[in-house]
Amino acid sequence: MYFKKYEGGSSLKRTWIVLLCAVVIFSFTAACTSQSTADTSSNKGKITLQYWTLFGGGDAEYMKEIVNKFNQTHPDIYVKYMQLEFDQYYTKLVSGVAAGRAPDVAISHITMMPELKNLGILSSVDAIMDQTDVQVNWDDFNQNILKSTIYDGKHYSLPIDTHPFVMFYNKKYLKEAGLLDENEQPIIGEGPDGFLNFLQQLKEKLPDDVAPFALSNAGDDPYRLWWALYFQQGAEGIVSKDLQSSALDMDKAIKAAQFIQDLYFKQKAIPRNIADFYQMFQSQKAAITMTGAWATGTWASTDGLDFGAMNIPNLYGKQVTWGDSHNLIFPVQEHPDPKKQKAALEFAKFVEENGQIWAQAGHVPANTTNWDKPEFTELPYRTEYTKIAS
Repeated sequence: MYFKKYEGGSSLKRTWIVLLCAVVIFSFTAACTSQSTADTSSNKGKITLQYWTLFGGGDAEYMKEIVNKFNQTHPDIYVKYMQLEFDQYYTKLVSGVAAGRAPDVAISHITMMPELKNLGILSSVDAIMDQTDVQVNWDDFNQNILKSTIYDGKHYSLPIDTHPFVMFYNKKYLKEAGLLDENEQPIIGEGPDGFLNFLQQLKEKLPDDVAPFALSNAGDDPYRLWWALYFQQGAEGIVSKDLQSSALDMDKAIKAAQFIQDLYFKQKAIPRNIADFYQMFQSQKAAITMTGAWATGTWASTDGLDFGAMNIPNLYGKQVTWGDSHNLIFPVQEHPDPKKQKAALEFAKFVEENGQIWAQAGHVPANTTNWDKPEFTELPYRTEYTKIAS
């Protein structure tokens, strides 16, 4: 469906292509079955849904809890949880649809949805709703997130969360350095100089084996910081609205990149060649770190780590940060089954309406009705996260 047909070439080449496809299909099947939940004989006669996710660690455990709760409360439906490897997830999702083996419901980051939409992977939620009595109240969602899931006036997913890029800090170290106020908030001066001065004061007061700032030397998190600092300067985008040309404001982009580079080389606030910056903050070998709110559950379960969380400092005048969102999508089916589509939508609604469970991993529920539930409001830091998400 989504692959160009091979034409021409020798029979030997065709043989190798067939063998390669067989290997890909075998590995694809093995990956999808090795980490799935058990399907027992007690589920016979139920509508069985295949649910693909890319979650690991604490995220996976909380999502399994939601799935188990759904299965226990819906006697006619059984959701089979499939945990795929993160690095290969989207490749296998596209391959699954192309091979006619699409899951009934799956997870997608909101940043991947435009590509999946262009590939013809996504079914319209509105089209499924038109064929069933299961309805979604779109007004319940954080509209800032929801609008990014709409294409040509149609909804293509149910958002379940947002996970912003935030700053975590060790209260003990900041307090000892005189950089924690009476509300246990960091005392940081205005602008880039204010933040650099904050880090310098930390550097002077911290033990020799403790760094002011832990951040990866490569990968996603330095990019997320760059993204935030770029848009804090009032930048309007990276590509044009028609996606046909670059809209990068080079001066602002370089300014943000140079500031981050200086943190490593000029200010020496971030050690170079950190093997694991999560472990560095977790073992109290760094005073602050910046990463996604999803790390909250990890820090909260660490004995002796007294930490706080806040929006990343506003260095350039506009308080913005990087953020992404997990969404429940309905991949295109080779032979759509109305009963399964209805059950899949019912399951998706259950997940987003039980965001108070998912929030324990550190995410902010996209369905804002969860924000008033005691199970959510009693969790630390989440009120701050909702402000960031809004």
